[in-house]
Amino acid sequence: LSLSNTVSLLESLGVERSRKAVHDWIQKADLQPTDGRNPNHVALDETVIRINSQQYWLYAACDPDTNQLLHVRLFPTTTTSATQIFLAELREKHSVESAVFLVDGAQHLQTALSRAGLRFHPERHGNRNSIERIFRELKRRTSSFSNCFSHVFPETAENWLQAFAAWFNSPN
Repeated sequence: LSLSNTVSLLESLGVERSRKAVHDWIQKADLQPTDGRNPNHVALDETVIRINSQQYWLYAACDPDTNQLLHVRLFPTTTTSATQIFLAELREKHSVESAVFLVDGAQHLQTALSRAGLRFHPERHGNRNSIERIFRELKRRTSSFSNCFSHVFPETAENWLQAFAAWFNSPN
């Protein structure tokens, strides 16, 4: 739900809160996909997100067997170093040492995985399609923003994306 829709829904339940209060609740919740998974495969990719007039790269890892997001993170650039940071955070949250990472042809992804001693398989179709479906859903949900977050700090956009990941993983 958008902030306005959330406020309207709360009002229908007899709870009156401002958009700012709801926004603060979301920030305070620090929503992130749950930890402790042990996937056999991990689909890894990044996509461009615009924040104001600047490009940022959304890195995401998902379990293609369950279509669950494992970790999401925004970076101001897409490099091997950024990928290494993302992988370190992913390894802190989940047991992915024995997983096979499914990546596209992006050399920085393959280089970072190789440096981390993680197995990977370049794949453009098949199990890697799960991450592409997730990115399509994310872009569909942000299409009202033209895939752009306006008038926000990168941290706010990242918090929204992490909340989206937690919602996406929740049972419907």
